[in-house]
Amino acid sequence: MAWAVIISVLIMTVLSLLRVNVIIAIIAAALSAGLIAGESLQSSLDLMIGGMGNQASVALSYILLGAFAVAISYSGITNLLVNYLLKMLKNKRVIMLLVIAGVASLSQNVIPVHIAFIPILIPPLLKLFDQMKIDRRGVATALTFGLKAPYIMIPAGFGLIFHQTIQDAMKSSGVEVGIGNIALSLLLPGSGMILGLLVAVFFTYRKPRDKYQVNELEDENKVIAVPEAKFEAKHAWTLVAVAGALGVQIWTGNLVLGALTGIVLMFVLLVVPFSRGDEVVTNGIGMMGMIAFVMLIAAGYANVLQKTGSIDALVESSSGMIGDNKGLIAFILLLVGLLVTMGIGSSFGTVPILAALFVPIGVAAGFSPMALAALIGTAGALGDAGSPASDSTLGPTSGLAADGKHHHIWDTCVPTFLHYNIPLFIFGWIAAMIL
Repeated sequence: MAWAVIISVLIMTVLSLLRVNVIIAIIAAALSAGLIAGESLQSSLDLMIGGMGNQASVALSYILLGAFAVAISYSGITNLLVNYLLKMLKNKRVIMLLVIAGVASLSQNVIPVHIAFIPILIPPLLKLFDQMKIDRRGVATALTFGLKAPYIMIPAGFGLIFHQTIQDAMKSSGVEVGIGNIALSLLLPGSGMILGLLVAVFFTYRKPRDKYQVNELEDENKVIAVPEAKFEAKHAWTLVAVAGALGVQIWTGNLVLGALTGIVLMFVLLVVPFSRGDEVVTNGIGMMGMIAFVMLIAAGYANVLQKTGSIDALVESSSGMIGDNKGLIAFILLLVGLLVTMGIGSSFGTVPILAALFVPIGVAAGFSPMALAALIGTAGALGDAGSPASDSTLGPTSGLAADGKHHHIWDTCVPTFLHYNIPLFIFGWIAAMIL
C-alpha cells in the first residue's frame, strides 16, 4: 500500500512529461493508486469522484476570479500597466523578469487575488516578450516565485492562512507554536526560493531565446508602438471594485464572496454594461475553468490516497527504516512531502495530512516545535512548484500559453521544479537541523 503514492506519482509525472493532458494524467494516477492499494476500479473511481467536492469552493472561486479578471480587463485599466512596462522595460530582459516576480508577489499578501491577475497581465505582454526574445521559462519561474515564496515567508494574506494552517495542524497533534515562530522557521526555506529565482533570472534563462517567432506581417526589429492611455473615471471605479472585493475577502475570509463582490460592483458601477454579463462569465469560465477542473480532479486523487491509507502507510514504512538519525528522518519526511504534494498539487491541502504524520515522528526524534514547523511548511510547499496539478504552475501557463507557444509541463513545471524544489529541500533540511 505504501507504494501506491510513489507509483501513482511516477505515473502522473511520466504521462505529463510525455505530453498527455494533465487531467488524464491525474485520473490515471488516482485510479492506479486505488488499484495498488487493493481497491477495485469502480471503488477507486467512486473515491476519486467523492473527493472532488473537497475543492468545490476553490474551483468556484477560481471561476469567479476569472470572470472578475475579464471584467477588469474590459475596463482597460491593465493597459495602463502594460503601456508603462512597454515604455520602461523595453530590451531589459532581466529587469522585466524581476518586475514580474515582484508584481506576482503582491498577489499573495498585499492584494490577495492569487493567480487571477495572470490572464489579465501576461497575454498583452506576449508580443513584447517575443520581440525581446525573452525565454518564457524564465517568466514562468518568476510568476511561480511570486505565487509561492511570499506565502511561505510572510504571515499576511494567503501567507497568514498558510501559517495558521500549520499552527492548527500542529496543535491538533499536540504541539503548539506561535505564528511568529512559524514565520521565522520558514525564512530559511523561503530564502532557498530566492536563490532559485536569482539563478533562473541571471543564469539559466538570461540569454535570448529564438524559439518564439514573430508574426510574419510584423518587422521583428520594429519598435513597438505604445498607444496613449489616460486614467479615466471607469479606471477609478475599477479600483473601487478591486478594493471592495479585497475588503470583503479579508473581512469574510472567503474568496468566493470576494470575487462575487468585485463582479457585482463592476456591473453596478457601470464599468461593464449589464448586456455584457453573459460574455464576461463565459470568458471567465474559459479562462479559469481548466484550472478549476484540474483542482477538482487533484482533490479526488488526494481523497483516494487518504481513504486507502496510502499516505499513512508510506510514512510508517519510511519511519520504520530510519531509526533515530535526525538528519535521515528529516530527509525522508521532506521526500514524502515532495511525493505527496506533487500528486495533490496543493500546499494548503497537504499540510494537515502531513502534520498528523510528521508531528508524532518528529517529537519522538527530538525535533523542536520550530524545526517541526519548518519541516511541515517546507514539505507542504515542496512539489507545489513543478506539480502538473498545482495552481502555482497552472496559473503561469494560463497566461503564457494564450498564443499556443508555451507547454505546461516542459516550459513551466520542469523549470519551476528544478529551480525551487531543489533549494527548498536543501534549505528546509538545514532549517530542521539548526532550529
